Amino acid sequence: MSIFTVILVLLVAFLAGMEGILDEFQFHQPIIAASLIGIVTGNPLQGLLLGGTLQLIALGWMNIGAAVAPDAALASIASAILVTINGASISEGIALAIPLAIAGQVLTMFVRTITVGIAHGADRKAKEGSFRGVEMYHIGALMLQGLRIAIPAGIILAVPAGVVTDALNSIPAWLTGGLAVAGGFIVAVGYAMVINMMATPKLWVFFALGFALSAVGDLNLIAMGIIGVVLALLFLQFSPEFNQGGGGGGNSGSGDPLNDILNDY
Repeated sequence: MSIFTVILVLLVAFLAGMEGILDEFQFHQPIIAASLIGIVTGNPLQGLLLGGTLQLIALGWMNIGAAVAPDAALASIASAILVTINGASISEGIALAIPLAIAGQVLTMFVRTITVGIAHGADRKAKEGSFRGVEMYHIGALMLQGLRIAIPAGIILAVPAGVVTDALNSIPAWLTGGLAVAGGFIVAVGYAMVINMMATPKLWVFFALGFALSAVGDLNLIAMGIIGVVLALLFLQFSPEFNQGGGGGGNSGSGDPLNDILNDY
């Protein structure tokens, strides 16, 4: 592996760590992080397959108040390195992603504890009227979050591939199988949490219909997407609350229900 590849992998890891806090470009999301690792290491298909599966697992992971969710960034970066560079299988990468996410959760809590002191330093600079000082403290705290992922990624890269392969082969089948099954359960829990947040009695019929259509083997994802868009537009056209002639807030609409909904936000 060339030094240029190592630098790119560490750069992706650093960005993923920062994005775990920024949430601006979503580099920490598994499907993005693992795919980028796959691209820079020359294995884009493996990275995409791993990232897509991990993304389903991480759908329900979110920070709520003081509760810190498992770290999707470390799980994605570390497992993608193991799969695309060290020769682990996709199933092994998925199985290892769960304990890696828990380890990342501990790391991010440790870094956030350190940043409490950094915040006090920024407060002192603010009292002095130093905008530049406040910015530097903020940038320093953000870089710590990037190093939180980049340093473990560098350690994994530094370990010889043979050692990693032997360690993976030494994992008993019952453990990897159990973790894979647990990962499947977590996918279902992630879906359930997302559906629970957005579900209303009026939309359950579409969920049931989509569940039935998913069993049709002749429909690919493009066809399912088209059907979903058509059903959404039909719902907007025929639902009274979204129509100008209907009751409720539709009387003040522009005649375009989709445009009215988008303008509300």
